[in-house]
Amino acid sequence: MQRRSRGINTGLILLLSQIFHVGINNIPPVTLATLALNIWLFLNPLKSLYNSCLSVEKCYQQKDWQRLLLSPFHHADDWHLYFNMASMLWKGINLERRLGSKWFAYIIITFSLLTGVVYLFLEFALAEFMDEPDFRRNCAVGFSGVLFALKVLNNHYCPGGFVNVLGFPVPNKFACWAELVAIHFISPGTSFAGHLAGILVGLMYTHGPLKKIMETCAGMFSSNVAYLEQRYYFNSSGYSGYQDSYPYGRPGHYAEVPRNYDVYTAGLSEEEQLERALRASLWDRGNGRSSPSPYGFRLSPEEEMRRQRLHRFDGQ
Repeated sequence: MQRRSRGINTGLILLLSQIFHVGINNIPPVTLATLALNIWLFLNPLKSLYNSCLSVEKCYQQKDWQRLLLSPFHHADDWHLYFNMASMLWKGINLERRLGSKWFAYIIITFSLLTGVVYLFLEFALAEFMDEPDFRRNCAVGFSGVLFALKVLNNHYCPGGFVNVLGFPVPNKFACWAELVAIHFISPGTSFAGHLAGILVGLMYTHGPLKKIMETCAGMFSSNVAYLEQRYYFNSSGYSGYQDSYPYGRPGHYAEVPRNYDVYTAGLSEEEQLERALRASLWDRGNGRSSPSPYGFRLSPEEEMRRQRLHRFDGQ
């Protein structure tokens, strides 16, 4: 595996352009920090790709465990970085706003490590069952395994609807599996086991014991067992801050927090979900039916009528 060639990094330029188009102030802090870390390590890698990629031979047999930390945040070239971070941008905005920054940061750290562990297990199992030692030498880098895990979470919180995969409509609940296969038709050199590991980690969180284990571990290292939810309030130029709150007003309760707006409607694109979230946050901040819109943001008469109907519905 060779280090990318130096020159004009078109993928990096496009990524930075997309970030600034969205607006740095519109990107929640953990998502922004994750993007910044990956870009920084792309420009200033801690080690070469050969010394940071993850394989059974290097990590398990030679006990080079630091690769579990290094491999997710190193990328083979600028396009590898671009596609991963462009996906992280939208998934991070949706999930961090829903889960809160503290819990989302916990998820990123856990998924980054656990995806690597599951990848090693899959490659080791393939080497043993197929009696093919080359699987132990397969070396992978990049954030895409974590992104597949986050995609499972995103589809779990936004059930229903369809996505387009190679021109075919696929139900959201099967989208990860369809994309897993599609990516390896389009780009056979990618790590099938690495992407599969991400899906399995995501399923361990949504349908397995991982979430409960994470909640238990969070309680062991904190005086408050409940993790804090962070609610973001947006103005026309980005989020203006957040406040910490306990779900249902008391610590120790992990049930979903009810929302009085439909941010995560099934079938909406990521861009449409972002636009609706921004508008719904403005509505949610209103102090009354006739109160002016916050932050100097003026709603059209039709939007004002819909806001009033929303408040009437909430009061029933």
